[in-house]
Amino acid sequence: ASNGGDTVLSEGSLHSGGGGGGGHHHYYYDTHTNTYYLRTFGHNTMDAVPRIDHYRHTAAELGEKLIRPSLAELHDELDKVRDCRHLHSSDGYANGEEGTPPGEADATYAADSKGIVKFGWIKGVLVRCMLNIWGVMLFIRLSWIVGQAGIALSVLVIAMATVVTTITGLSTSAIATNGFVRGGGAYYLISRSLGPEFGGAIGLIFAFANAVAVAMYVVGFAETVVELLQENGALMLDQTNDIRIIGAITVLVLLGISVAGMEWEAKAQIVLLVILLFAIGDFIIGTFIPLDSKKVKGFFGYKAEIFTENFGPDFRADETFFSVFAIFFPAATGILAGANISGDLADPQSAIPKGTLLAILITTLVYIGIAVSVGACVVRDATGNLNSTIITELTNCTTAACKLKFDFSSCQKTECHYGLLNSFQVMSMVSGFAPLISAGIFSATLSSALASLVSAPKIFQALCKDNIYPGLLMFAKGYGKNNEPLRGYILTFLIALGFILIAELNVIAPIISNFFLASYALINFSVFHASLAKSPGWRPAFKYYNMWVSLIGAILCCIVMFVINWWAALLTYVIVLGLYIYVTYKKPDVNWGSSTQALTYLSALQHTVRLAGVEDHVKNFRPQCLVMTGAPNSRPALVHLVHAFTKNVGLMICVHFLKGPRRQAMKELSTDLARYQRWLIKNKMKAFYAPVHAEDLRDGGQYLMQAAGLVQNAELRTVVFTKYTTVFLKTFTNSLFLNLLDSKGPRTPLNLADQRLLDSSSQFQKKQGKNTIDVWWLFDDGGLTLLIPYLLTTKKKWKDCKIRVFIGGKINRIDHDRRAMATLLSKFRIDFSDIMVLGDINTKPKKENIAAFEEMVEPFRLHEDDKEQDIADKMKEDEPWRITDNELELYKTKSYRQIRLNELLKEHSSTANVIVMSLPVARKGAVSSALYMAWLEALSKDLPPILLVRGNHQSVLTFYS
Repeated sequence: ASNGGDTVLSEGSLHSGGGGGGGHHHYYYDTHTNTYYLRTFGHNTMDAVPRIDHYRHTAAELGEKLIRPSLAELHDELDKVRDCRHLHSSDGYANGEEGTPPGEADATYAADSKGIVKFGWIKGVLVRCMLNIWGVMLFIRLSWIVGQAGIALSVLVIAMATVVTTITGLSTSAIATNGFVRGGGAYYLISRSLGPEFGGAIGLIFAFANAVAVAMYVVGFAETVVELLQENGALMLDQTNDIRIIGAITVLVLLGISVAGMEWEAKAQIVLLVILLFAIGDFIIGTFIPLDSKKVKGFFGYKAEIFTENFGPDFRADETFFSVFAIFFPAATGILAGANISGDLADPQSAIPKGTLLAILITTLVYIGIAVSVGACVVRDATGNLNSTIITELTNCTTAACKLKFDFSSCQKTECHYGLLNSFQVMSMVSGFAPLISAGIFSATLSSALASLVSAPKIFQALCKDNIYPGLLMFAKGYGKNNEPLRGYILTFLIALGFILIAELNVIAPIISNFFLASYALINFSVFHASLAKSPGWRPAFKYYNMWVSLIGAILCCIVMFVINWWAALLTYVIVLGLYIYVTYKKPDVNWGSSTQALTYLSALQHTVRLAGVEDHVKNFRPQCLVMTGAPNSRPALVHLVHAFTKNVGLMICVHFLKGPRRQAMKELSTDLARYQRWLIKNKMKAFYAPVHAEDLRDGGQYLMQAAGLVQNAELRTVVFTKYTTVFLKTFTNSLFLNLLDSKGPRTPLNLADQRLLDSSSQFQKKQGKNTIDVWWLFDDGGLTLLIPYLLTTKKKWKDCKIRVFIGGKINRIDHDRRAMATLLSKFRIDFSDIMVLGDINTKPKKENIAAFEEMVEPFRLHEDDKEQDIADKMKEDEPWRITDNELELYKTKSYRQIRLNELLKEHSSTANVIVMSLPVARKGAVSSALYMAWLEALSKDLPPILLVRGNHQSVLTFYS
C-alpha cells in the first residue's frame, strides 16, 4: 500500500504461542524507514480483544520481541485480562466517560434522535413540575395550615418554602446551562459538578426516594378512594387491606402507562393537569357561592370579619410555626420533576430553567391565592348543626361567626367536625361541585406518583451507566428507541409495592423529604463550589444566579431538614456520608471535570505559592524522591519500596528517560505519560510519572533534577549535585538478566524463572511480618539512613518489623559505643530492637572472596603494563571506564573494605527483610566507573534487598520539639 512518496508498506502475520502469554502478531514493514510496526492481537485468555498498544521495531528486534517478555510485559499480561473483562462488563462505557467528542455531539444527537420522543419545555418540564408541586396538600392540608398559622403566617410559610425552591431552581438552571445535559436529572447535575463521590451518594438515595414516593402518593390516592367506599358502605375487606388492594392495582396500572412509553405517560400527565385545573377552578367559583346550607359548616363567603379573625395564628394541639412549616414543605419538593427526565427533553438547557422557574411562580401564586381565599371565607370552628343559628343578640360573643348570626362557642368544650381546624374536606365543602375536588385529589396523587415512577428509573439508569456501583450495572441497559429503563421500572414497581403493602409510611415520609432536601442542598452547593473554584469551564448561559445566594440556599436546605425531622436529617447525613466514603474508597475511573477537581488545583496552586516563600526547617523535612524507574511497571519492587516510605509523607517522582529521534520520542512521551500515570493510580501509588527526552542518560538526569528543583525542598531545589541525596536499591528483579526462554522456541507459559521474577517484583507489596530492617550506619551523612527505616515501620505492611542498627567501632570500646548510639537514637525518638558495634570491620577479607572480586573485574581492566605505551594511552582515551593497574593497586584497601562488609552483611543480615546501608562514594575522575560499580556489586552480592543511601550532610533529624 502506498504511504506517501515512494514508501511501501508490506504486511504479514506471526504467531507466538503458549498459554496466557501467546497471541497473534500482525506486522507492517515500512521500506522507507526500514521499520516494522507490530500490533498484537487476541491473547487466548482475553476473548480475542485487540491490545491497544503499538510497537515500533527494526527487523533485528522483531523476532526477539515476540519471544522474550520483559518484567513489564509479564505484569501487563495479568493486568490486561482484568482490563478486558472490565471493558466487556462496562457495556461500552469505558472508564465512566461518555465518549462523544465535542465536535461530533450535534451530529451524533441528530442521528440517534430519529424516531425518539423528545419533549419541549411546557410538556416536559412545566406540566410535570406543576403537577408534582400541586399535591394532595393543596386540597386536604392547606386549609388546616391556614387554621393553625393564620393567613399572614401561612403566606410566610409558603414564601419561605418558595425561597428555598426558587434558589434551588436558579442553581439548577445555572448547572443545566453550563454545557450539554444528558439523562439522569439531579444525579447528572450533581455528579458532573461535584464529582462521582457526591453524585453517586445522592443519585442512589434520590432514586430510592422517588421510588418510595410512588408508594406515598399511591397510598394517598387509595386512602381517598377507601373513604368514599366507606361513606357508601362498599368496603371490600377492611380499611387497611382495601388500601393495599387498591394501591397495588393502581401502581400496576401506572407501571403499564410508564412502560408503554414516555409519549403515553406525557399524554396521561396532560389529562391529569386538566382535571387538576378544573378542580382549582371549581374551588374558586365555589368561594363566591355561599349557600345557606354551608354556613353551619363554617363557610360564609368572603367576609372582612372572617379575614380579620383568621389573619393571625391560633396554634392548637402542640403545633408551632415550625411544625406547620414542616408539614407544608414537602408540597414544594416537586421542582426537579422536569430535570429528572433531562434525557427526554429536546433542549434541556432551555427547557429546565424556563419550565422549572415558571412552575415555581405559578404554583406559589395558586397556593397563596387559595390560602388567602379559604382564610377569608371559612371560620376555624363550626358545629355543622342548624341549632347553632343565633336568633337573639349575644352580648358575650365576639367571634366572626357571632357577628354573622352563628354561635359555634360549643366547639371550645366539645369536639366539632367542621371548620378550618377540624376538617380536611374544607375545599370540597366550599367548591361548587364537590366530586370535582375528589377528582382533583385523584389527579394530584396519581400525577405525582406517575412522575416519580418515571423519574426513579431514569435517574437509576444514568447512575448505573456510569458504573459508580459495579454491582448495579445490569440496570444500565435500555430498551426501544427511547432507551427505556425497563429493568429500572420493574425495580421501582417492586419497591413501591413493598412499601404499599407495609402501609407504614408515616415513619418513612420524613426520611423521603430529607432525601429530596439533601439533593437540593447539593445542587445549591454545586453552584457555589463551581463559582468558588473559578474554573474557566464554569460559564453558565443562565446568568441570574449568585454563588453566595446558592450557598445560603444550601444552608437553608440543611436547616429545613432538621425542622422537618431531626432524626431523619441525621439519618440522611449518615447515609450520604457512608455512600460518599464508599465511592471515594472505590475511586471510580471517571473524569468529568468536576469543580472539586478545579478547587483542588486552585488550592494546591495557592499553597505551593505560599510555600515558595517559606524556608525549609529540619522538623518539616520530608523525603522527596526522584526515582529512576524507567517505565514504573518494569521495576515494581523499586516503586513499591520507595512508595512505602513516601506515601502520605513525601514526594515520589518516577523518572523515565526516552532516547531516539525527537519527533518519535515526543509521541511516545505523550502516550506514556497518560499510560503510566494511570498505572500508578491503578496500583494505588501516590506518585508522579515524569518522562523526559534526552540524548543520553546523563543529560536526562540533569534535566530532571533541574525540573525537580522547582519542588520546595533543600535537597531538590538546586541544580548543584552535591545538594542531592543518592539512594540505590538492589533486588533480584533489578539484577537478574531476563534471559528466560529459549530464543529458538516459542513463548511458553510462565515457567519457574518467570514466576520467580514476578514474585520478587511484588515482594514489597506483601505484609513483611515480624522480621528486621537492618541499618548499617557507617557514616554520619545527615541521618537519612536512619529516617528511611523509621518511616517504613510507620506503614501497615512494615509495622511488625524491628530496626537493628549496626555501626563500626573499636573492639575495646564496644559497650561505650553501643550506649552512646542508644542515647543518640533515644534523643532522635527512633525505636530500635538492637545495636551491634562491629569491631572487626577493617579485617582483611577471605582469600576466596578476594579472588572472586579479581575475577569479576578482570574483563574490565585495561592492563596497561602489558601493552605498548601508545596503545595503552589510546585505549584509555577511547574507554575511560576501564580499570587501570595503578588504580586497582591504589584503591586496594577500599576494595577489600567492600568485600569485608559483604562478609559481615552475610553473617549478620542474611535474613533481614531489607538492609539500609551507607553508600560508599568515590571522587569523580579519580575512580573509574567500572571499579566503582564493582565495589557496589561486591558489597551487595548474594544479599536480601539492600538500599544504599548517601545523604548530603544536611540534617534530617533533630533533638528539638
